[in-house]
Amino acid sequence: MSPAWFALGALIVAIVLSVTTRVNVGIAAIGLAWVVGVLLGGLKPETVLQGFPTTLFVTLTGVMLLFGAAEANGTLARLTGKALRLVRGDARALPIAFFILASTVASIGPGAISSVALLAPLAMPIALRAGVPTFLMALAVANGANAGNLSPISSVGIIANATMAEAGLGGHEFKVWFANFASHLLVTAIVYVAVRGYRRGPTLTVAEPPDPAPLTRVHWLTVVTVVGWVIGVVGLKLPVGLTGFVAVAILVLTRAADDQEAIRRMPWGVIVMVTGMSMLVGVLERTGGLDLFTALLAKLASAKTLNGVIAFVTGVISSYSSTSGVVLPTFLPTVPGLVAQLGGGDPLAAALSINVGSSLVDVSPLSTLGALCVAAVADPDQSRLLFRRMLIWGLSMAVVGAALSQLLAGVVARW
Repeated sequence: MSPAWFALGALIVAIVLSVTTRVNVGIAAIGLAWVVGVLLGGLKPETVLQGFPTTLFVTLTGVMLLFGAAEANGTLARLTGKALRLVRGDARALPIAFFILASTVASIGPGAISSVALLAPLAMPIALRAGVPTFLMALAVANGANAGNLSPISSVGIIANATMAEAGLGGHEFKVWFANFASHLLVTAIVYVAVRGYRRGPTLTVAEPPDPAPLTRVHWLTVVTVVGWVIGVVGLKLPVGLTGFVAVAILVLTRAADDQEAIRRMPWGVIVMVTGMSMLVGVLERTGGLDLFTALLAKLASAKTLNGVIAFVTGVISSYSSTSGVVLPTFLPTVPGLVAQLGGGDPLAAALSINVGSSLVDVSPLSTLGALCVAAVADPDQSRLLFRRMLIWGLSMAVVGAALSQLLAGVVARW
């Protein structure tokens, strides 16, 4: 058997492990990369190590360290509390406010998981007290966080854009963000209207939340530093990760942040997953296994149905696996080859379909976002009901994502 087949087999094993076990698949992927690349493929260890995404690692580490510091010193929590006072007790506005808030927090850097972890424990009890359906509030928080999750400076957005750039599809950061944001906004708006979230009644009132503690010197310094970092990255095109380290250094040296606490709050498991899978995909490229994987995917679709099919496939896998750690690093590199083998199609539209299809399903309680929302409901009966509804909704999003991608991905790509 050729090294290409061994490499493809290793990739399939990694995907199966990510779906069926709680093992960090990045650890297994790095081991498989060495076994397949060196022992079976005849590559030198140095060649296998070249597949480690150094730039992506530095970028992710810098961004997550910065927002780990902002979370550890209480800045994110206090800003969240102040933002919630803007709704002034109007329960109809609560789901809208939490969607915007989750999207904003996720967009500026921490990503969806950190944003939901911050907001869900606050949002779900407020929904119960206000009479807002817990299903609507859970979707507002989870979809809101996911809507901002592919911004150019968020952790998952960095992964998607960096992987697309390596595949020759760089320079489309706005379209990547917009396609994902619009999809999540659309499905959440449909639910808001369907459950009549706009209705005001005697049970749909909630007291204005108490004024949170004022921002101190530490918090203002953190806000100014993060805003300066965002301006530098977005406006001046400075490197995201390297400037993130500079921003953290400023906070630490001015005693506005504790570097040890910031490091402890970083999602190291996700970083290991992403870099490990990228190493394994690198071995696939060097042994020819990626061409085999692309050929298998090409048999599932035609040039006309590629967007919908690839969104559905990645959505199903992402329902049980990690979007950022497994699906994006695995499938985005296949896009140019898929389009070439099918003899047509838009590579950018296919990439956008992978992003949207794999993200929409992440509100399922089988994933971290949905699980955090369900766990934030203390009442066991309400929690079980929410789990069932979120599960049905999340799995159905594989079909919805496929339909949206088939209809609209090409339109967004051609803008």
